[in-house]
Amino acid sequence: MPIPFNRDFSAPYETVVPVAPGIRRLLARNPGPFTFKGTGVAIIGHAPVAVIDPGPDDEAHLAALRVALENETVSHILITHTHRDHSPAARHVREWTGAKIYGYGPHAAAKADEGIVVEEGGDRDFNPDVIVRDGDIIEGESFTVACVHTPGHTSNHVCYALREGNALFTGDHVMGWSTTVVAPPDGDMRDYMNSLEKLLKRDDAIYWPTHGGPIRDPKPFVQAYIDHRREREEQILAALRDGAATIPELVMRVYVGLEPVLRPAAALSVFAHLIKLAQEQRIATDELALHGRFRLIGR
Repeated sequence: MPIPFNRDFSAPYETVVPVAPGIRRLLARNPGPFTFKGTGVAIIGHAPVAVIDPGPDDEAHLAALRVALENETVSHILITHTHRDHSPAARHVREWTGAKIYGYGPHAAAKADEGIVVEEGGDRDFNPDVIVRDGDIIEGESFTVACVHTPGHTSNHVCYALREGNALFTGDHVMGWSTTVVAPPDGDMRDYMNSLEKLLKRDDAIYWPTHGGPIRDPKPFVQAYIDHRREREEQILAALRDGAATIPELVMRVYVGLEPVLRPAAALSVFAHLIKLAQEQRIATDELALHGRFRLIGR
């Protein structure tokens, strides 16, 4: 089934907007091919509040964020994951408010013992005051949040389930305007698929991604995400069957008409699928790397 994206999302930049009872958002002015209209900072609860994904370390954004919070008491800073459009402003909010930063751990923390070098988009300075794990409960005076570990986009990705309103803040795990980039080495396609299946078993009424508008019918949307990834995997296998052997060849066959600026991300996504297929012993390679050559088992 096609993914029911909503690309008509619009909101004023650098202005706090109420979007649901107990939920407000501030849109950072950092639009781009991977951020859509920008980072949507969530402010939840009332006196005191929690801030989810404060956003980039950008002077104009920080000024707008400070104004948005100047009359608030902030008790918690919650980080879904450590890409530079999500977590760097947390350090400033902590300095202004004294609130503690909550997150799964430093960038690529779950893979640190494997000696993996993380991608350039990582906030390598991130270090949470409070480390959260799957199932942990965070309580404020007017909100209760459950932590849902969803590795895949990054190994330290966490969604936050707000009990009041039955809402899930999905970070970049599920986005309303596009599919999510899964970029090795920290991104892991097998983990990502398992995390989507995990969300499919939940009964959240609405998703609030950090980029784009809300997802008001989550289960069909997540199923469409899963179906899309499975279809992409079958396209890669078909291209290998037809003689493609390298990642650039696979990208050209699978992503027909893709804008050049998006080809590096597509290459990483294909690589993530190839790693998963190799783990499942469905393909073989001379080297499991971006420059490797790949083939179906038995060919």
